[in-house]
Amino acid sequence: MPLIRFLALCAVLTSLWVLPAGAQELSAGQTVYVPAYAHIYHGARARPFDLAVTLSIRNTDLQHAITLTSVDFYDTGGKLVKVHLIKPVRLPPLATHEILVDERDSLGGSGANFIVRWQSDQEVNVPIIESVMIGTQSQQGISFRCVGRPVQENH
Repeated sequence: MPLIRFLALCAVLTSLWVLPAGAQELSAGQTVYVPAYAHIYHGARARPFDLAVTLSIRNTDLQHAITLTSVDFYDTGGKLVKVHLIKPVRLPPLATHEILVDERDSLGGSGANFIVRWQSDQEVNVPIIESVMIGTQSQQGISFRCVGRPVQENH
């Protein structure tokens, strides 16, 4: 799939996950799947284009903290590559936690992903969890983002 069509598809799919204006999604905890492309393919020979990945976890609640209980990074084959949290991390209201995967770290591959688990003592605005990919080669640069999708409610 040519790069332009791939990016257009990402933009369309991302727009489908946006809630209508004024809608709030509440939860006391979730397991969230976040796509993270350590590389994508380009050109006639489908050469890998390495990308740096930033996982951004943003507490959108104005009054309550959330706790990140685990952030795990998986490769294209579904194999656990790295455990990013040794102990839970508390995110105060409106705080952000970021995890970086270096552009030279090609272990994840084109189908890499994060599984993020978070919880709260009460229902809160769900956090925004997304990955941002960026890379440059020669005079070519690319950047795009993918939005996390809840796969399980944790109570």
